[in-house]
Amino acid sequence: MSVKPRVLAVIPARAGSKRLSGKNTKLFMGKPLIAWAIEAAINSDVFVDVLVSTDDTKAAGIAADFGALFLGLRPKALATDTATSVDVVIDAVDMYERHKGPVDGVMLLQPTSVFRRVETIQRAMELFNPERQLVSVCLAKTHPEWCYRLSNDTLEPILNKDWTGNRSQDLEASYQLNGAIYLTPVDMLKNSRSFMSRTVQPLVVDDPAEAVDIDTLWDWTLAEYIYRFQYGSSELNENARPS
Repeated sequence: MSVKPRVLAVIPARAGSKRLSGKNTKLFMGKPLIAWAIEAAINSDVFVDVLVSTDDTKAAGIAADFGALFLGLRPKALATDTATSVDVVIDAVDMYERHKGPVDGVMLLQPTSVFRRVETIQRAMELFNPERQLVSVCLAKTHPEWCYRLSNDTLEPILNKDWTGNRSQDLEASYQLNGAIYLTPVDMLKNSRSFMSRTVQPLVVDDPAEAVDIDTLWDWTLAEYIYRFQYGSSELNENARPS
């Protein structure tokens, strides 16, 4: 019988945010933004623990209220605009392992992917490989062959190709990271200091709502509209939400 891997979920919730102040603790459809990530992680029932990494006492309180683990405030050096997600997650794993013992893998669940589904988390965990990283992707909104840079007063193709007259349906499908899931063996993360190896496994997510990443007020407004459209109410409905 195979042994179930010990995978830790890490939800980062820094206090500061240049583009949308206090977004991680801001109420989205009646609940703090980080609560959506916490509940999806807990309800997936695939993690040894769900850990919130934060420098914000308010976020720490929310984490406790919604059943997540909090082991202490994040170091100030990891709460700046220049701190990377890799450094934050490695710090969280190290702190967890000092208190709770070693883990095989870690899944980064950013609070800004508010429509991430329980089933998507479970699909990712079914693919967990101790020698391979995994990221969630969706179809690219704009095909790279249609992307250009400004060169003086003209356009220059990003891919250094000639102007293309191809129809969108004739182009090879292209994918982009959607930010919802990053799953990695702990050793690979610490050795490479990256969530993206050359052999990274893609988890294709078809639901366009799951690709919504709240970073600005525009993103927030769009997410509220999507919620109302999909679930039919401006009020939080416990029986009609991403699962």
